Amino acid sequence: MDLSVNYVGLHLKNPLIAAAGPLTRDGKTMLRALEAGFGAVVTETIVNEVRQNIRPRLAKGPYGLGNVGLYSDFTLEEWQKEIAIVREAGGIVIANILAHTPSEMAYIAKVVEKYGANAIELGVAAPHGEGIEGLYSNPERLYGLAMAAVDAVSIPVTVKMSPNVSNLSVLAQAVKKAGVAGISAIDTVRSIIGVDIERRRTYLPTYGGYSGPAIKPIALAAVATIAQSVDLDISGIGGIENYRDVVEYILLGASTTQILSALVLQGYTIVGSILKDLQQWMSLQGVENLHQIQGSALSSLHSFEELHLEPYIASLEQDCRRPQCQICIQGCMYDAIDRVENHIKIDQDTCTGCGLCSSLCPDHCFSIGWKT
Repeated sequence: MDLSVNYVGLHLKNPLIAAAGPLTRDGKTMLRALEAGFGAVVTETIVNEVRQNIRPRLAKGPYGLGNVGLYSDFTLEEWQKEIAIVREAGGIVIANILAHTPSEMAYIAKVVEKYGANAIELGVAAPHGEGIEGLYSNPERLYGLAMAAVDAVSIPVTVKMSPNVSNLSVLAQAVKKAGVAGISAIDTVRSIIGVDIERRRTYLPTYGGYSGPAIKPIALAAVATIAQSVDLDISGIGGIENYRDVVEYILLGASTTQILSALVLQGYTIVGSILKDLQQWMSLQGVENLHQIQGSALSSLHSFEELHLEPYIASLEQDCRRPQCQICIQGCMYDAIDRVENHIKIDQDTCTGCGLCSSLCPDHCFSIGWKT
């Protein structure tokens, strides 16, 4: 099975990319990611004027990570050495850059191209610090920044999108018009990860970004929206922990996927596991390459106006093997499920075909189909 993919004109040995963050903060850490099996790496965000990151800035939350860090501690000039370390080892490096004006964005883009970056990712979507100014939500401003970078360099330019917007399709169309080669989605979700109720203070000292499995449904929706809006390469980001997550993003139109939080929480060994399991899944499914299935789930996704109110109903695929389990009965909001003489029964006159039971049951005893 062939795991290689093409992303914004770059040939990657597999669809996994190490996302921008502390684990890609320098040449040494980027090399470690490549040695773990990643097809490419994205640098920690590079800026023209460095400001010291606050402390503390990272904390584990339920189902993910809270982060209030802004960007790299290295100066723009210091990144020449760090990028060279990766390039000399034969690695593919995408420079994540941030600027506030088109001229500054063009300048940084030219510099990182000179340093040897294979591509550029505009890191304008952080929901804290710099991002609070709303670079990511203004189509005209985003267009100007993207076009400045595209016009300044000959390497591919991508834009990292935020989930904290209501006009994702419009923003995607704006950056496509600017000439970018791709979009990565999503950046972290604006959040407060929690409050220490004994000390009566938040765990992190400012609003931050949340990443990890909790944001995956948001990210999948963003990737699908972008794929249905523009014809651009997409790198899916958010909550990727296993091969199934990777496949989901690809089925919704992504070419590649980016990972960070899972590396922090589970370690680099997950990279090899994901690739091994992905290859095995492809073999079992008869999938020769990932392009073969890219975007194939989009046809099952419709707007609400396109849907028809079909007479669906729940039915049993097999009898329940857990006599003590009451999850389907307790979860049925329409009181359509009961246990009679130790067997699960569905009242077809009461069932409305909502589908919840089929996702609640640990043994997949239910299915949803036509009411007969």
